[in-house]
Amino acid sequence: MRSEEEEAFDAFVRGRMPELLRFGHMLTGNADAAADLVQDALERTLAAWPRVRNREDPEGYVRRTMVNRNVSIWRRRRREYLMDDLPDETQHVDPPLPDQELHKALNSLPRRQRAVLVLRFSEDLSERQTAELLGCSVGTVKSQTFKALAKLRAQLPEEARRSVSPRPGERRGDGEDASWTR
Repeated sequence: MRSEEEEAFDAFVRGRMPELLRFGHMLTGNADAAADLVQDALERTLAAWPRVRNREDPEGYVRRTMVNRNVSIWRRRRREYLMDDLPDETQHVDPPLPDQELHKALNSLPRRQRAVLVLRFSEDLSERQTAELLGCSVGTVKSQTFKALAKLRAQLPEEARRSVSPRPGERRGDGEDASWTR
């Protein structure tokens, strides 16, 4: 790789690392897993850097890689593994999020539902874009979003529920009416 390509990649990583870590944390629900996911995605991006079509905005490529790797990881880890001892909670503390109840509720969702919510509402992607990233149909995105929001509403107190989904009839910014989420 040429030196100016390496410099461009380094500048991209330095400039976007906090946002990528936040995105990874929202996908995985864990700061350590997020850091591993970001590092893996950046390694893959570096290997493909000469092929990345739009070098002016390679973040989309990295985010798609993160989503794909996260899906691959949770597909492999569908089983629960029993442990003799519980890990010591004091060894690792995730950074606090503004809304701990929402974070806890998000962590209780299946990974695919959490990924759909993160992509739709945190990253503000359309249903079509989310379906493309996850490699599923738009109908699957809609049904997973509906199920995830229903679970969150059941778990969260009334005041926190208002932050879970747009108000009926409110537009999301991508031209889609969010009233179906009621």
